[in-house]
Amino acid sequence: MLTSQKSNQSLQKQEFNFKVLLVEDEPDIGAALKRVLKQQNYLVDWVKDGTEAWIHLENQQVEYAFAIFDWMLPGVTGLELCKRLRKHNNPLPILLLTARDRIEDKIAGLDAGADDYLVKPFNMVELVSRLQALQRRFGNLESSQLTVGNLTLDYCSNTVICENSALARGEIYLTNKELHVLEYLMKHPTQVISSEQIRTHLRQLHSESCSCVVSTHIRILREKLSECINPIETIHGLGYRFNLMDEST
Repeated sequence: MLTSQKSNQSLQKQEFNFKVLLVEDEPDIGAALKRVLKQQNYLVDWVKDGTEAWIHLENQQVEYAFAIFDWMLPGVTGLELCKRLRKHNNPLPILLLTARDRIEDKIAGLDAGADDYLVKPFNMVELVSRLQALQRRFGNLESSQLTVGNLTLDYCSNTVICENSALARGEIYLTNKELHVLEYLMKHPTQVISSEQIRTHLRQLHSESCSCVVSTHIRILREKLSECINPIETIHGLGYRFNLMDEST
């Protein structure tokens, strides 16, 4: 449970859109955390079990600024996620959330690789302050980017950078929804993604009412990326696929 507070107005928004991996299985807490983080201009990937979180961390090419793990998770626990990351020499800053408040538990969490430890129930102002402290401690954080093939998404500038031997390096501006559609496809390369999956993804990202016409977003993305190789392939009757094949192959 989260403690209520009237001091949210005192939070100072961070300037850049850093990417955060939030792993929390309690729907109310996860939704509240995601809402506050978005208000602070963070970009949030929220998953609800440790197994899915590990898939993001192990296989996806997202450059997270930091992660928030609940200790007790279905599948892989937050403590085990910390241990796995450190075993793989991954320096990702981690804030561990838990109802365990014994000193022995705090020591176990820090020894497993967590950089900070916050006991439930907690105040949102304190959570944001701790995250900002992590950013200061790990001052090498750059703008979050996702690179797959010859395309790089830059979350800070809302641009996609196309690297192509036939073209000079160029930045193409994307709206938030266009960026999130392309990001979702890039994070699942070679997989066929249905229109309904993309619509659901957009609804989760945008709490406000939105018309999620996937075909329109895909068409606009193709137009904007027309100078690059066309990375979005239509699989008739099934959906779309991010195609990593280079034109030269």
